[in-house]
Amino acid sequence: MTGIQLSTRLERVKKYITDQINAFADIGSDHAYLPCQVCLEHPNIKAIAGEVNQGPYQAAVTQVQKENLQDRIDVRLGDGLNVIAPNEVECVTIAGMGGTLITSILENGLDRLEGANRLILQPNIDASSIRQFAIHHQYEIINEEILSEDGYIYEIIVLEPTSSPIEYTAKEVYLGPKILENKNQAFASKWRKVYDKKKSIIKQMKQAKEPDQSKIEKFEQQLEWIEEEL
Repeated sequence: MTGIQLSTRLERVKKYITDQINAFADIGSDHAYLPCQVCLEHPNIKAIAGEVNQGPYQAAVTQVQKENLQDRIDVRLGDGLNVIAPNEVECVTIAGMGGTLITSILENGLDRLEGANRLILQPNIDASSIRQFAIHHQYEIINEEILSEDGYIYEIIVLEPTSSPIEYTAKEVYLGPKILENKNQAFASKWRKVYDKKKSIIKQMKQAKEPDQSKIEKFEQQLEWIEEEL
């Protein structure tokens, strides 16, 4: 077992891929580092590594061959969830993209998510769009994390489909319902910066010839939420 040194954020993503999962797909797989390490640690798991461009696809193939995992990791070239078939995997991971792009990938591949009872998503920005997706498509947020690595703040959101109605407040969608239960230093660091930036933007907006009042009110509401939690 060679082993791969994963980034902190991918280590955190990896911990949600449990022994109960037999097959998972990693979309936008970045050299297939995550599938390789998961398969090295869990001898019964199989994986699909999806890449949309030829260069990253070839890099993933090379990494899988290096780890001698060709029999357990299938590297596929395709757009988003098109690389998997319905009921082919029990878990999907998408890490290192913007939340809006992750949401778009999920929306465009809803039919492929059949049988996937866990989505592990790591947006770099716009995590709230993933929470909106959860509400619209009846996914429960079972866990969330916010962490700092190399000067950047990342969030991880773990979703599972549910038959129960999903209700999160606008504040929870913005800040994260589970994150609000366990606020840490990364949370404080991120939202202090957002607060200062948003305050400056509001000031500029109010000085415009025709201020966008609805947008100002929206931003002021967000400032209020941040104030309540810092």
